[in-house]
Amino acid sequence: MDLNKYKNHLFKNIKNKLTEWIFLKEETTISTEEVYRFLHSIKGTSGTLQLHDLMQISEKLLNHLNPESKATWGEIELKKFLFPLIEVTYKHENFDEIVIPDEPVIYTSAPIIQIIDDDVSLLMLLKDVLEAKNCMVMTYTNPEIAVKKYFEMKPDCLILDIELPKKDGFHILQEIQEHNEKRFIPTIMISIKNTKQVRIDAYKKGADDFFPKPIDMEELVAKVERHLQRKKIFDESVLIDELTQVYNRKYLADSLPRFYQDFRRTKQAFSISILDIDFFKKINDSYGHLMGDRILKDFAQYLKQNIRGLDMVYRYGGEEFVIIFPKTTSEEAKKRLSELIQGFSQIEYTHKEETFSVTFSAGVFTVQNDSITWEEAFKEADNSLYEAKRLGRARVECLQKTSQSYQKNIVNISVIDDDFIIRTLLAQILDSLNMKHLQLNIKIFEDGPSFLQSDHAKEEVNHFVILDGVMPIMDGLEVLEKIKKGKNAHLYKVLMLTGRKSKHEIEQALKLGVDDYVTKPFYVRELHSRMETILNKLK
Repeated sequence: MDLNKYKNHLFKNIKNKLTEWIFLKEETTISTEEVYRFLHSIKGTSGTLQLHDLMQISEKLLNHLNPESKATWGEIELKKFLFPLIEVTYKHENFDEIVIPDEPVIYTSAPIIQIIDDDVSLLMLLKDVLEAKNCMVMTYTNPEIAVKKYFEMKPDCLILDIELPKKDGFHILQEIQEHNEKRFIPTIMISIKNTKQVRIDAYKKGADDFFPKPIDMEELVAKVERHLQRKKIFDESVLIDELTQVYNRKYLADSLPRFYQDFRRTKQAFSISILDIDFFKKINDSYGHLMGDRILKDFAQYLKQNIRGLDMVYRYGGEEFVIIFPKTTSEEAKKRLSELIQGFSQIEYTHKEETFSVTFSAGVFTVQNDSITWEEAFKEADNSLYEAKRLGRARVECLQKTSQSYQKNIVNISVIDDDFIIRTLLAQILDSLNMKHLQLNIKIFEDGPSFLQSDHAKEEVNHFVILDGVMPIMDGLEVLEKIKKGKNAHLYKVLMLTGRKSKHEIEQALKLGVDDYVTKPFYVRELHSRMETILNKLK
């Protein structure tokens, strides 16, 4: 028996009821008894129709309700409570099934690949192929916009067409290299011309690889993956302190965002500690710089050998070192550092028959709120180090703030879509983002004019807009054009939702300067990561 007709009918009824409830008038409420009956009906019918995931979701929601309760629900709390049902309805409508076992997950630490080409069909294909490999792909047809975005997004790999309008790929590559601050970004040049001279020119001008068009996708993916591996090895090799063979200060700055990302994802605190060898100047003066260098090397190796595998040690400068303790509270970090201080002080050094030992002091700060920047966290750890020295050295201190009121940068977020299911999904994704030093002011709009005429759109702060491409009254391209021609265009980043086969729409959006696009239907987790990556680039 074909159950699809009945399944579709069930989901249609669910969507109709959700639509009715989500758009309640301000003074209207829904009784707990009514919500209970609705979910109970879904549970029974979904079980009969073998929609096991829907049955489990409705059962889980039912467990939170008391059918005899006299409590009522308003729009906001009801929408939040029924969100799992809204999400599963969206998936059924767009993926023909509720469970998607192969849903891609693009984390914010995924490599960013930038592609510059005026062939929109090729851009769409490359984006789909490379994002299936858990990369985040940013595509551009306008060379001037692309160069600006290159320095904003700091990609891990660049794919660049040689034949571009107004400015060819060689000129773009030269412009990028002049301001690249010695960063290693693997560059692949592509061209319809596959002569020996074109290939030689590409390599001479700085390309790491060359592909003729039409492109062999399988080979390109293999090459991109290899270039990304090379970049990782290169970054690690130049980020090692030459004397002590631990990570240096630059790598500390590069890796800290990952610790913040893990904290936002797991909600588990991590600790930053600054270590300083006690009386190091006196050691150099008394025993010479060779002995000083030996102690620095021994100290670094001692730390490496006596910390956990997930802990990271860096030389911050001079005799100062940093240890990051992931998933570690201040008390746990203090205990571990006290053991390290005790152990290192027992090592004996000899110079001209004189024996001596060395100690170090440490300050700790535990990140429990990602509104604090890493600079502020370091200042707090440094203050704790100063306190350890003031109290006599060879000890660890933690002057942890009990309350933090760090100023966050304001970003106005606007969701513009005429489909209430998608609006609700997007709003929930944005609500779940926990951004470092960003205050997100989220507003939802059903159409373009209501957004453009709003005070929210006119405020002179950073804006992030998630915009549907096809809407009544004014379509997404018209809204995008008005944003990009407005006086505050420089403050806006726009992510457009478009149909998978809407080549013309994507082409026009890229020409108008859209920052990124996502084809519908989208995966919730992927869109979450993409939004987080874009917002993390906002100053």
